[in-house]
Amino acid sequence: MNCLVTGASGFIGRHLVPALIERGDFVHRLPRLNSDSTDAALDGMPAFEAVIHLAGEPVAQRWNAEVKRKIFDSRVEGTRRLVSVLGKRNNRPAVLVNASAIGYYGDRGDETLTEESAPGSDFLAEVCLAWEREAVRAREFGIRVVPIRIATVLGRQGGALAKMLTPFRLGLGGRLGSGRQWMSWIHVDDLVRLVLFAIENENVTDVLNGSSPNPATNREFTRALANAVHRPAMFPAPPVALRLAFGEMAGVVLGSQKVIPQAALRHGFNFRFPLLPGALHDVLQPAAL
Repeated sequence: MNCLVTGASGFIGRHLVPALIERGDFVHRLPRLNSDSTDAALDGMPAFEAVIHLAGEPVAQRWNAEVKRKIFDSRVEGTRRLVSVLGKRNNRPAVLVNASAIGYYGDRGDETLTEESAPGSDFLAEVCLAWEREAVRAREFGIRVVPIRIATVLGRQGGALAKMLTPFRLGLGGRLGSGRQWMSWIHVDDLVRLVLFAIENENVTDVLNGSSPNPATNREFTRALANAVHRPAMFPAPPVALRLAFGEMAGVVLGSQKVIPQAALRHGFNFRFPLLPGALHDVLQPAAL
């Protein structure tokens, strides 16, 4: 199968591309989506059966007006350009798997969230809602579209876990805020397998939550990570410190999202790493680092 991957050099893309190649797919990479390059880049490519759209400005940084504009434009405008170009092609792909995020749901406390849950109303929720809206526009061109709302991804050599490891290994880790907020997560290998599952299964025609079936509270996550690196976790980060460090983005860090992958489970997807201790053990074993 010929596949197009945007954002192939990112954390998820660096795990996805080898998995595609290993199963015999030919991978075309599209690093940037802008008005000057997207049309020309795709014009020079042969027909492809699947598009996996991962590109976007990183969310995990201190937000200001310019950063928020980049986050919005890279996802919403970038997806709009991609879909428009795909619609002009004579040989359109059969499927578009489009990254989204569980930020779609906003801060929801202890509410159990499935793909049927309503969106939130904060900045990131608005980005995800507009992002998905642009992606599903590809259905007008006969393309099957599967948005995947991705949780915190645990994996080797990058991602959220890489930022957490140093303080925890030094014994300086701790819960964030109260620690009662729900923290949904997924092992990167399961996320890659979910993307491949969405490509392969024509009966998957709508949103999937890219999240483990067993979310943890931040307190539980902190305890599991500390146990995995054999260190105590005695230094909680109070909300005021997080807001000083991250500004408005601290709301994402402190927000609570108890996400369940109801649609993936209904379609028969099996998680290799459904439980947090096993996922952390796999990611942190010496051979994986």
